[in-house]
Amino acid sequence: MSEAPDSPDPHGAGVAPGSALAPELLAVGETMAMVAPHAGDRLGEAQHFRLDAGGAESNVAAHVAALGHRAAWFSRLGDDSLGHRVVAQLSERQVDVSSVVFDPNNPTGVYFKDPGHGVRYYRAGSAASCLTAEDADAVSLVGVRILHVSGITAAISPSAAEFLDRMIDRAREAGVLVSFDVNHRLALWDCAAAAAVLESLARRADLVFTGRDEAESLWGTVEPAAIRAKFSEVPELVVKDGDIGASVYLSGPNSSDDEFFEPSHVVSVVDVVGAGDAFAGGYLAALLDGLPPRDRLRAGHHRAALTLQTTGDSVGDAPRELGNAPSEPIGDASHRPQTPSNESVLQ
Repeated sequence: MSEAPDSPDPHGAGVAPGSALAPELLAVGETMAMVAPHAGDRLGEAQHFRLDAGGAESNVAAHVAALGHRAAWFSRLGDDSLGHRVVAQLSERQVDVSSVVFDPNNPTGVYFKDPGHGVRYYRAGSAASCLTAEDADAVSLVGVRILHVSGITAAISPSAAEFLDRMIDRAREAGVLVSFDVNHRLALWDCAAAAAVLESLARRADLVFTGRDEAESLWGTVEPAAIRAKFSEVPELVVKDGDIGASVYLSGPNSSDDEFFEPSHVVSVVDVVGAGDAFAGGYLAALLDGLPPRDRLRAGHHRAALTLQTTGDSVGDAPRELGNAPSEPIGDASHRPQTPSNESVLQ
């Protein structure tokens, strides 16, 4: 089976070239201030904490930037010390934050990590939850090659869902490839409502990332091939299966229903939060590099493995090299790291 050198867009032309100065990737969605104990201590027992920026979409942008590409992030933040801290930290990670809106009336969201035991969010009424379709209209897509979004934005408020819809519409009108990470968050909305909305969003994207477990909970699809059958019209579908590996399904004029699989790396898992964003960042950077499907999957696994070895969500926390056996596939599904089931949110 031959590997397609590039991902198909709706017209089968691959990722459109961008301008020399514009961001190659634009990610949009909420980023919050993240509080985590040092050294992996339990939240209730720790004496020392670190303050950082964390959000699915900005994490992806940071990984793409770390891999040598121009990446930008847009959202609303509170015009407060935490909001300015978030912008400063993303800027330090070479993410373009020049278009971020500071909201004087609504705060920056905050979340607390309890390593190995879940995450607690304080995001109700946050500045990002006040995103609107008008915000989407103000975002420049000139020169952008990939728009990266996630299902979290659709869940945080009705107006944010309208923002997401408008961003996708504008990207499609402009010929920008739409990358969509399903990112289902049980704590944010009813599963039945989420299933319908996330399915609709996925069908409008050119590239979709989903986990086998979340697809099963949303749509009852147990195997990766069943997920592919459900979303057969999506040009590029990536299905992640924990520490087993990931598959990419390609369709279009240049690649008719090709499937590629790559196993995950073996690492000592400290925390699973942020690994999915790291995978997407590595995959998208490889896509921008024009690498073939297997190399895109390998790049995603490598970034995810780095992140699994830290209590942070972002590229700034990841070690430079894998802790152990980066080239060995995992063969025992019983060791699969599970996404914490006790994620909670205060509304």
